[in-house]
Amino acid sequence: MNEITKDLLREISEWDGSFKGAYNIRENGQCAGRVSSKNIKIESKKDQPGLEIFIAPGTKDETVSIPACVTQGGVDDLVYNDFFVGENADVTIVAGCGIHTETGEPARHNGIHRFFLGKGSHVKYLEKHVGKGHGTGIRSIDPVTDAELEENAVLEMDTAQIGGVDKTIRTTNAKLGAGAKLYIRERILTEKEQTAQTEFHVEMNGKDSGVDLISRSVARDNSHQSYHSVIVGNAPCTGHSECDAIISENGKVDAAPELHARDNDAALIHEAAIGKIAGEQILKLRTLGMTEEEAETTIIDGFLT
Repeated sequence: MNEITKDLLREISEWDGSFKGAYNIRENGQCAGRVSSKNIKIESKKDQPGLEIFIAPGTKDETVSIPACVTQGGVDDLVYNDFFVGENADVTIVAGCGIHTETGEPARHNGIHRFFLGKGSHVKYLEKHVGKGHGTGIRSIDPVTDAELEENAVLEMDTAQIGGVDKTIRTTNAKLGAGAKLYIRERILTEKEQTAQTEFHVEMNGKDSGVDLISRSVARDNSHQSYHSVIVGNAPCTGHSECDAIISENGKVDAAPELHARDNDAALIHEAAIGKIAGEQILKLRTLGMTEEEAETTIIDGFLT
């Protein structure tokens, strides 16, 4: 691994020189290191770039890390990763991505992740995206997440993109069986001329399934964000989505939530709010000795935490 990759790993996956548990490091479209464990097997796909990760039934308290790094312009990295999670497993998956460029050439990573969660399994999925470097080339990260949850499976997704990524399209699709639960926490910050597009589509097909989707975003300078969520209740279920955004300078945010109840016992709720930082919040922090810029930064950091 080169030094840029190591710096990116520290930021996107809390790498401290090594990983605890199974891992695969992807660097500029190639494998830069791989280790499987007794219960988690990582294998290369035979028909396309990417991985197949097999998590044995009953696996508890283990972590698998699959960070991807692009460290130069001119790279357009596409990878397909499939996760097969056995019944009653309880694991953490870390799948961050970092892009660093110092030239005028564009760089892109497109990670397509598919999750197949067996009955009673529980996955905590952590995904952090960052863009670095002084190059003028466009830094793009376009993640796609497809998930199928069997009976009583639980998927917790915590995703963050806090600055540095010029263009992103973030797509999440999920189908939930009986008693399955999906929890999503998304945080996005855009600046300058950056754009971010978020697409969620969740189908609850089993009795007592549920989804809780919370998105927090900040659009600064001349950046533009669009948010589109679709929640479909095909059975007795509960669905909740919440989209809160802060705009400053000339930032723009579009929000288009959709709820579709296809069963009399489908209970679906959406909340949305878009606005600027309240003046009294700025004033209160300025009385504590902060400048206006410091006060705004403090408020935004707290909002995205």
